[in-house]
Amino acid sequence: MIFDKIHALWHPECYHGWGKTKRFFEGWYYKLVSENETHALAIIPGIAMDEKGNKQAFIQVLDGKKKEAYYHRFDAEVFKPHPKKHDLKLENNRFSSNKISLNLPDLKGEIQFSNLHPWSTSLLSPGIMGPFSFVPFMECYHGILSMDHVLSGSVVFKGETLSFDNGRGYMEKDWGHSFPEGYIWMQSNHFSQKEVSVKASIAKIPWMGTSFIGHIAGVLIEDQLIEFTTYNGTQLLLCQVTQEAVLLHMENRSHRLEIKAKREEATSLAAPIAGFMDARIEESMKSEIHVLLTDKKRNKVLLNDTGTSAGIEVAGNYSLVMKG
Repeated sequence: MIFDKIHALWHPECYHGWGKTKRFFEGWYYKLVSENETHALAIIPGIAMDEKGNKQAFIQVLDGKKKEAYYHRFDAEVFKPHPKKHDLKLENNRFSSNKISLNLPDLKGEIQFSNLHPWSTSLLSPGIMGPFSFVPFMECYHGILSMDHVLSGSVVFKGETLSFDNGRGYMEKDWGHSFPEGYIWMQSNHFSQKEVSVKASIAKIPWMGTSFIGHIAGVLIEDQLIEFTTYNGTQLLLCQVTQEAVLLHMENRSHRLEIKAKREEATSLAAPIAGFMDARIEESMKSEIHVLLTDKKRNKVLLNDTGTSAGIEVAGNYSLVMKG
């Protein structure tokens, strides 16, 4: 078991809960958007354990266009992750890096993934958490499994066949015991310029009796992932939230990132607190994100575009992360 935990440390896509019996959650997030953006689903399998050791497995389904969400509960015993690779079974449902197979009451089918773009990893920075991956007391850990990939296949959802051939996908995950007290998250890979993906998140991070504002953003463009993180010297210059929009400005030595995200009506999802899925968050999948990315050294605009079918969450006491 200890070797499985060590293996997972450098493989964020794998299960991290080996040996955990209480106050723990882990969930994978698969975003599926059809080629014409008519259909957008988020599929979220996972497991949750409360402070008393009660356990449940689950699969959440978010219909981003119809703004409906469904929570399917399972006995924890049917949650079967592979110790060495991203391969999770939940009864007759299966989730991996290259496909998902669904057999839920109102959602059945299989979607394949190809040409994945995971976050960079190294010996001292295993994934998007960077050196914070090695800190054992973090409230919530995060992983980006693919910034962008191609979809193929179809599902039957509530009696309607939805084709995802030539659609775009995004894949991430979280684990720990609770989502942050206040945070902002957004993502889109539907820009006029092909194979561009943007993800950004700002969160209040508890730290040894105090806290700080952590920020992570990435722009995938022309097969290059430009990273903006707390640990790589990026400064968060602006974080503002209104009823209509979210404004973010970040800057590091080489690049400047300016984002204006248009907020839309959101749908309620279950979220973890002290291990169990008793909190609620609101997510929209119909938003728009305008992104301006500048290469400072060459004084050149690399991206000035608007992403559609964007996922946005403004959750908890988000005033804690506002700046500027």
